[in-house]
Amino acid sequence: MMAEFFLGIGITFAVVLMVGCASIPIRRRSRQVQFLQARHGFHIQREWLEAKFISRATAHMGPDACHWTDCMFADDVAYVRSRSTGELSALVAVTIATEEDDVGPRGSADAIGNLQAGTAVFRFDGKHWVTDGRTILNLNPNEAIQYFHRDLEIVDEEPAR
Repeated sequence: MMAEFFLGIGITFAVVLMVGCASIPIRRRSRQVQFLQARHGFHIQREWLEAKFISRATAHMGPDACHWTDCMFADDVAYVRSRSTGELSALVAVTIATEEDDVGPRGSADAIGNLQAGTAVFRFDGKHWVTDGRTILNLNPNEAIQYFHRDLEIVDEEPAR
């Protein structure tokens, strides 16, 4: 009776272990398919996302902030995933033109004339790409990934074509 009990537990454990091991490649493949769909969606929505980014970024500027006169987006895209939440983001280098010579945090070394380098952040909420206008100033996407290496892992990088 006791032997049958332990045999039953052993068989159940083996089945659970086999199902668990088999599901790892399936989950990886599912995540890869989701990423490919998200990347395709980013390219389709990119113009709209860039316009939304500028709108959101400029809407939340304080009265002492330099006002943007232009925001130029690079073609390259770096896709990263949050190590803690799994959220997918797209990072795009931007050059921001402002109407004042004194750009960014007083005397920023990366400000040339009235140009400010930075990275635009776009997030994938599981169904759609969104942006809150968040800009990582003074860092291009590769530098931002290095700086936040504990929080972000690279999923893919797309150089300009």
